[in-house]
Amino acid sequence: MIGFLKPAPHIERLPKDKIDSTYKRYRIQMFISIYLGYAVYYFVRSNFSIAKNYMIAELGFTKTELGFIASGLGIAYGVSKFIMGSFSDRSNPRYFLAIGLILSGLANIFMGMTASIPILFVLWTLNGWFQGMGWPPCGRIMTHWFSDKERGVKMSIWNTAHNVGGAVIATVAVLGITMFGGSYKGAFYLPGIIAIVTGILFMIFAKDTPQSLGLPPIEEYRNDYPKYDVKVEDAEKELTGKEILFKYVLNNKFLWIIAMANLFVYLVRYGVLNWAPVYLKEIRGFNTKEAGLAFALFEYAAIPGTIIVGWISDKVFHGRRAPAGVFCMLGVAVATFVYWKSTSMMAINIALASIGALIYGPVMLIGVAALDLVPKKAGGTAAGFTGLFGYMGGSVLAEILLGSIVDKYGWDGGFMLLVAASVLSVVFLAFTWNVHDTSES
Repeated sequence: MIGFLKPAPHIERLPKDKIDSTYKRYRIQMFISIYLGYAVYYFVRSNFSIAKNYMIAELGFTKTELGFIASGLGIAYGVSKFIMGSFSDRSNPRYFLAIGLILSGLANIFMGMTASIPILFVLWTLNGWFQGMGWPPCGRIMTHWFSDKERGVKMSIWNTAHNVGGAVIATVAVLGITMFGGSYKGAFYLPGIIAIVTGILFMIFAKDTPQSLGLPPIEEYRNDYPKYDVKVEDAEKELTGKEILFKYVLNNKFLWIIAMANLFVYLVRYGVLNWAPVYLKEIRGFNTKEAGLAFALFEYAAIPGTIIVGWISDKVFHGRRAPAGVFCMLGVAVATFVYWKSTSMMAINIALASIGALIYGPVMLIGVAALDLVPKKAGGTAAGFTGLFGYMGGSVLAEILLGSIVDKYGWDGGFMLLVAASVLSVVFLAFTWNVHDTSES
């Protein structure tokens, strides 16, 4: 890695009497930085779902065309999350995350400047690539500032940044549309501006490793040394890309299994989320405000649900992430069926909230499991690998395949696909039922 993107060098350790107070302060500062930074990443990703209805009305796009444009993000993000994850493991996350956020903001601003489907596809694909610079540096920060036995809870709280960002963007996008004369363009302009400003602030407040601030590694500070499924001689050594990829990621069979589970989890997640405003307006007669409320409920309900699931995986299942994920996805299958068959507005809102409360648990747990399965210097690549399957498979299928099925066979065909995907995610998660039990470590 070159220049300012190199990991920050370790400095002389602070005096013992300053370590505890300094560590506590920076742990809070780092958590808030990655929480807000990643929440805003969703401002310049989930805004497309809000813009869809306006683009249909203003530009006359079909669902297949919108699905084609949106699929660019999933394709690029899946590849980028893996490739940029490898780079992020060898980079300073303070700048890595910020650069991606700023570039995503610029891509969104350009989205509002054209109505050409090919150009929109290219821009949204570029946005997907820049989006891949968000999660991996957060994973690096999480593994360096929060220890193994607390990571399920801490990451479950951080993971709600998805939901806060995904819920707040409904209001931000509509505000942007209002500010820009009722045009869909505002759904891209305002979030883009916010992302650029946030990226600059992240560079100011975020840091790299504890050692770069004169603090001991997190394992020493908390006396919480992880046990790995592979031999790790020096957990603090910066690894080469080849070591990370071939020694710790591609040869790890459990990473392959949870990556396949991630494909189906993401298919359900984005199949429900990205098409909810269109489905509710077209089939269930929701107006724009009612559809926006249902969209927000999906995200807000995930906040307590994800935190509870993270706590359960740490405290009840002792670091085993699969059992909680299996129970969540079984619940998602049931809730998706209710969402499909219900005609009552209240029942639909409850079903959507239930899906939101349950689906983000497995999303988070698969990410935590990826970090658990490798040394902390390889966490970004491992998480990127599972993300490759989630976005290249699940997210793309949620846009292209689901959009095409709905156009050809109606919403019944689309919902059958979502229920089947929920069941398949359970099957793959079950293969890792007893992986990473920390009860004896």
